[in-house]
Amino acid sequence: MNLPNKITLCRICLIPLFVFFFLADFVPYGKLIAAFLFATACFTDFLDGNIARKRGLVTNMGKFLDPIADKVLVMAGLIVAIACPITANGGVNPAQPILGPSWVGIVAVVIILAREFVVSAFRQIAATKKLVLAADMYGKVKAVFQFITLIYYFVYAFIVEEFYYAIAGTANTVLGIVGYVFLAITVILTIISGIKYIVGNRQVFKDEPKEETK
Repeated sequence: MNLPNKITLCRICLIPLFVFFFLADFVPYGKLIAAFLFATACFTDFLDGNIARKRGLVTNMGKFLDPIADKVLVMAGLIVAIACPITANGGVNPAQPILGPSWVGIVAVVIILAREFVVSAFRQIAATKKLVLAADMYGKVKAVFQFITLIYYFVYAFIVEEFYYAIAGTANTVLGIVGYVFLAITVILTIISGIKYIVGNRQVFKDEPKEETK
């Protein structure tokens, strides 16, 4: 197993660790540790690809593991963001999800995951026709904003739980607005990148001419 594939496996191993520390309220600064682990996992996404291309280490195993690691990482982050509550004000305030109100996070997650499943199915069709579809710039920018948005929300969760009194009021409102802006940009880029990817490779949908039988 080459270096890029080992880095990809490390990314997969970081996912349960990130989830554990985010949920482990008994661990001091657990959410900050979770944010750091998630950010590290995001960084390895760019690291393994660059090493594989520069050193000519692209393998079939890497092509298999890398997209799986990316999707599981994002899915885990999204699920944690909408499902796991944070308790502000030293536990006095009711627990609430990081992405509140809940329906906003749910709609955003459905859109993001739907895009990933549609593109994955699209690539499977292309593979049956022996077509190689390279990732475009829109997809890469989309991935960057997904990572940035999730990291922001995890750091925000840590700040709310640990420093609620310091940010109560205007500061908390501003932090919330920034989070919604990041989320909106991410959803918009997700939709645009998915549409452009499919439209730009629409030849995949063309049926091959059938051979006439004599």
